[in-house]
Amino acid sequence: MTKTKITAEEALAFHHEPQPGKWEVQATVPMTTQRDLSLAYSPGVAVPCEVIAEKPETAYDYTNKGNLVAVISNGTAVLGLGNLGALGSKPVMEGKSVLFKRFADVNSIDIELDTEDPEEFICAVKLMGPTFGGINLEDIKAPECFIIEQRLKEEMDIPVFHDDQHGTAVICAAGLLNALHLSGKKIEDVRIVLNGAGAAGIACIELLKRMGARHENCFVCDTKGVIYQGRTEGMNQWKSAHAVKTDLRTLEEAMVGADVFLGVSVKGAVTQAMVESMAENPVIFAMANPDPEITPEDAHAVRPDAIVATGRSDYPNQVNNVLGFPYLFRGALDIHARAINDEMKIACAHALAELAREDVPDEVALAYGKTLSFGRDYILPTPFDPRLIHRIPPAVAKAGMDTGAARRPIIDMEAYELGLKSRLDPTASILRSLNVRARAAQSRMIFAEGDDPRVLRAAVTYQRSGFGKALVVGREDDVKRKLEAAGLGDAVDELEVVNAANTDHLETYRDFLYRRLQRKGFDQKDVHRLAARDRHVFSALMLAHGHGDALVTGATRKSAHVLERINHVFDADAAHGAAGVTALLHKGRIVLIGDTLVHEWPEPEDLANIAERAATVARYLGLEPRVAFVSFSTFGYPVSERAEKMHLAPEVLDRRGVDFEYEGEMTVDVALNAQAQAAYPFQRLTGPANILIVPARHSASISTKLMQEMAGATVIGPILAGVDKPIQICSTVATANDILNMAVLAACGIK
Repeated sequence: MTKTKITAEEALAFHHEPQPGKWEVQATVPMTTQRDLSLAYSPGVAVPCEVIAEKPETAYDYTNKGNLVAVISNGTAVLGLGNLGALGSKPVMEGKSVLFKRFADVNSIDIELDTEDPEEFICAVKLMGPTFGGINLEDIKAPECFIIEQRLKEEMDIPVFHDDQHGTAVICAAGLLNALHLSGKKIEDVRIVLNGAGAAGIACIELLKRMGARHENCFVCDTKGVIYQGRTEGMNQWKSAHAVKTDLRTLEEAMVGADVFLGVSVKGAVTQAMVESMAENPVIFAMANPDPEITPEDAHAVRPDAIVATGRSDYPNQVNNVLGFPYLFRGALDIHARAINDEMKIACAHALAELAREDVPDEVALAYGKTLSFGRDYILPTPFDPRLIHRIPPAVAKAGMDTGAARRPIIDMEAYELGLKSRLDPTASILRSLNVRARAAQSRMIFAEGDDPRVLRAAVTYQRSGFGKALVVGREDDVKRKLEAAGLGDAVDELEVVNAANTDHLETYRDFLYRRLQRKGFDQKDVHRLAARDRHVFSALMLAHGHGDALVTGATRKSAHVLERINHVFDADAAHGAAGVTALLHKGRIVLIGDTLVHEWPEPEDLANIAERAATVARYLGLEPRVAFVSFSTFGYPVSERAEKMHLAPEVLDRRGVDFEYEGEMTVDVALNAQAQAAYPFQRLTGPANILIVPARHSASISTKLMQEMAGATVIGPILAGVDKPIQICSTVATANDILNMAVLAACGIK
């Protein structure tokens, strides 16, 4: 897997634009009328206040407490950066908050406490208890983290969970269950060596002992060597609990004959000689970040029979905490848990292990660009497996109910699982899938407008993200100057700048273009000017001759002008079946609208073509097409000549025998609302439409721009479909990120 290169400028821009930070607060109730305000605040708010004061448990019914987690740190152990202080930790805590929301639909607020005194920290968190349904402690150094967590667990009546400890432990345990399964070994029999006796290491070994590992078979090492009975140097009560009676003193000695190595220490702590000395079919979890104790390549070079996991995403078997904490809290919150106990953590580990052994859905394989199946290189589910949300929380919730941690047990577990499925945002997995597929394709992307700083930033990001080679059409000196002005001067030598003056193919391009245009009123001088001076035509000619794999343009000129220029080189017009399809992403839904680019006033045959093009795009995005031909009328009422073509277009598809669902004409609410559809039992859609075919280009444009401006929908497109090569035309108001998204679509081969 290609490692993504991220510059300091890109990271800062991401956290600064479109506004500082990574999350905001939105109201979930109407706040438009005086009555709304009276209900939300005074006097209406008095009623739930009095109810909660009398029955505190009803806070889960009338406030957001039941789906709200605090991510709290003092910044004393930030990632691998050390003690950055409370304020320095805030970007990490904000990031953790958005991960909660993205993966498990858990609302989260980051809180940074400016103290290194455990007592002050404990007091502050304890006083905030009524606000939250759970507390996620983060990036607090050892041994203070042990003291803080233990006291808060004892004194608070909501889950308190230090993810650096227990999140790592749960995922490690899940992976180890499957690694031992593949090795034919049992946890109670294996010899385990742990290197790194900090928060994560201690939590890992404690959880494994709860799951059956025997104390005498577990050897914990720190910078001073093996923790043995009688050792005094560098000891504390948490290390002492894992001291064993042994003559072993060094990590190297402990590794001889070991079945399992767990590393939460430092790069290079394990040598190939140590790996060679391990037992048959060794399991090596080298989880140090950002670089493991030993790389999988080095381990496999001496022990091909080893099963290796790391903390990195560019190696198989990533031990990633995001597989655990969102779903642990989801399950705990949904039973109004008093705590997250060991049984709930173990249930999470077993559920993750079992999920990895099952067949991997096609959408996951598609997203990762390869077939995934249970084995030595796949012992843990991927973080973007859509089954996690409805498989892990029920297991956690059940364990919480069985052990008495639940205030409000779930009665109908089947209904609960169905509800969890609805929490998954399908748009996120679609965008992730596109990115992975683009990275696998490694397309040479032609960026036609190299004189625009937005395009240059998108081109740099495209290449540095590992999607492929960026070919920028422009003048070298101009590109260099604008990159330097954008703070990307170090990218000057990375990008390939192409123009008519430095290509060896200009004569070939001119001859090709002249053959296409000589009977359309263009003479040789016209053709030369187009080929040599028009960047859109030049870029299209590059693509047509295989000197690039895909093209993105449109940032500097109106789409109609750009399409006209591209049509000089390709058959990108209505007569040849081209169409523009725009994707709208809003509140977890994705709807495609066509035609937003090519057809001014399509007739029934054109509308059928647009539907087929849109269905192709939908399938590229991983959607099963459901097409609605929309109008202001539904199935003939009210009668209008203007709506007749929307009624006739489905009949065209009837004759063609297409392999997707379609229906019409109908109003938008009937197309998108299952309850409205129920009033027409004869209609053929099996659910809300995800493709809307509108009567004309102007109505398509109005619809998409209205959704973008008024509803805040994310707009991708228009996506040009029905052309021989992948070409995408972005908007003149597109941001660098918008241009990058269009390049990703083109790289995926959508056409």
